[in-house]
Amino acid sequence: MKYLLPAIFTFFSVTTQAQPVTFMTYNIRLDVASDGENAWPRRSDYLAAQVRFYAPDVWGIQEGLPHQVAFLQEKFWDYGSLGMGREPDGKGESTHVFFKAERFEAEKSQVFWLSPFPDSVSMGWDAACRRVCTALRLKDKNSGKRFWVFNTHFDHMGEMARVKSAELILSKIKAVNPENLPVVLMGDFNAEPGSAPIAELSGTLNDTRNISKQPAFGPTGTFNGFRFEAPVSRRIDYIFVSRTPAVAVRRHAVLSDSKDLRYPSDHLPVWAELEFF
Repeated sequence: MKYLLPAIFTFFSVTTQAQPVTFMTYNIRLDVASDGENAWPRRSDYLAAQVRFYAPDVWGIQEGLPHQVAFLQEKFWDYGSLGMGREPDGKGESTHVFFKAERFEAEKSQVFWLSPFPDSVSMGWDAACRRVCTALRLKDKNSGKRFWVFNTHFDHMGEMARVKSAELILSKIKAVNPENLPVVLMGDFNAEPGSAPIAELSGTLNDTRNISKQPAFGPTGTFNGFRFEAPVSRRIDYIFVSRTPAVAVRRHAVLSDSKDLRYPSDHLPVWAELEFF
């Protein structure tokens, strides 16, 4: 009997530790025939297998056309997903968020446009395209912890649009989150470290790469342009978290998997392991 108490205590300590939550942001590259050997039909299965291998708890995509989203929803039947195309009637590219349905419940969600009129289909400032952000509040069924996820894709041409989009998202975070729950903002920001939009976001949020408890793994850059022979140095995809003791970043990685000297997308996915308290 004298050995029973330590055994029970050890079991209790292990099972009551916070469970980490893994996140991934992935620009999957829209389906265009001009990509030739790198076109979606030639890489879609490998991209899905890559994501399935890492099995992120929550992951967001950029540039997902409706048929690409449908393909991923079929492959990831055990995930819930929310999002909407940026064009009228829900057509066009989307920033869908996928989450493990067995573990998480989506309590609230919305899609808004990166423009002065975020609640309607609209073009923002000097942007070349309509852009959207998907936001949802998730509840972890195991721990009861709640957190917000924002997934977006900033314009590739409009400098003002990128800065204004950053300002808009920060204002949206403040508006929908009066409880001050942890926030994860991820996506393709089409902006490198030190640029005005990243500086704007970094004034309020933490870049997970910079505060990871373990040193960041993988290339510094995230945009490969399907150029397998060249170093990946341009960093435009990020995962940010709110500045609060309620969230810690355990690990961060940029995943450079390839097959037969080809990448599954023209971007590398960014992965982070977080812990909520």
